[in-house]
Amino acid sequence: MNDFYTIDHLPGRTIRLDGEEYLFFSGTSYLGLAQNKDFQQLLAEGLGRYGTVFGSSRNGNLRLGIYEEAEAKLAAFAGAEAALTLSSGMMAGQMVMAWLKSEGYHFVYGPSAHPAIWHEPSVALPSLPFETWAAQLPDRLRTVTSNRIAIVVNSLDAVQSVRYSFDWVADLPGDLPITLLIDDSHGLGVIGEGGRGILGQVPRRPNIRTIVTASLAKAMGLPGGVLFAESTILSAIRRMAFFGACSPTPPAYLYAYSRAEAIYQTSFQQLQQNISHIEELLTGSPLFQHSKGYPVFYTPYDGIYAQLVQNKVLIYSFAYPSPTDKPNTRIVINALHTADDLERLATLLVSGKK
Repeated sequence: MNDFYTIDHLPGRTIRLDGEEYLFFSGTSYLGLAQNKDFQQLLAEGLGRYGTVFGSSRNGNLRLGIYEEAEAKLAAFAGAEAALTLSSGMMAGQMVMAWLKSEGYHFVYGPSAHPAIWHEPSVALPSLPFETWAAQLPDRLRTVTSNRIAIVVNSLDAVQSVRYSFDWVADLPGDLPITLLIDDSHGLGVIGEGGRGILGQVPRRPNIRTIVTASLAKAMGLPGGVLFAESTILSAIRRMAFFGACSPTPPAYLYAYSRAEAIYQTSFQQLQQNISHIEELLTGSPLFQHSKGYPVFYTPYDGIYAQLVQNKVLIYSFAYPSPTDKPNTRIVINALHTADDLERLATLLVSGKK
């Protein structure tokens, strides 16, 4: 079996390998926007108006209004005061980390925090289960001597399909100024009411400022990243040389996003139907760890990968986030999958043809 496969086309619900069709249950295009014909038409309109890239700084003396238009829509969608787009989710995370570092923050990391929100190339992360770490957090914060604390976490564990409750935020000390930074790259577009992401699920506290960073290249289908925060925070970040010197998100994609509300709603509904269907088909299966309503099914049984490939089904299975890590094997559902696709997959799994 090959360690990897190379194709010459964009994967959707299927791919073609050696002239044969395989079902594809991998990737992070949860809403299937990359292959959505209606979305592609909007993008074509955007390309006609804005071209392929905007080769300038967002802080230049000539600006494109589509950025502010799209950012206002993104903020309203996520329930944030303001939004700021950047060229990638990694850039969004590193931008806010650079600002927090410049402000002298002390960082307290949660388990499995994504590298996009590390303040150094290598960070020691807690090995505790998330719930245990969160329960111990109030006592730990009392030992921090800095008066500027940033708690840095993911919105969920997309690798092993574990959803996090943020009820623990209500138990944090009320007399400490805290900034809560959440990477919602695998939640935005998928979790929350209508796919609005994590922000609406975080308790509001007067002493806690919440910043959410996310890749837009996953469920949202856009080559870029976004920050959600108070407008004063985003204004400060915009004044950084780090922001002024970076390339922006291609404006044609933000044009398409700003006109695609109905497409996102329909795709989200279809994804939820597909998740519900596969959950019913795999009810009682001991093979998977899965958070209800989430499109990822994690399995510790890595051998499933090779056995599914033999039946022309390709799933996610490779070392992540670095080549030296243990292979991570999971099945990813998207909005493009049909009921027949899901039933074929379930038949192979349940029948033992794994």
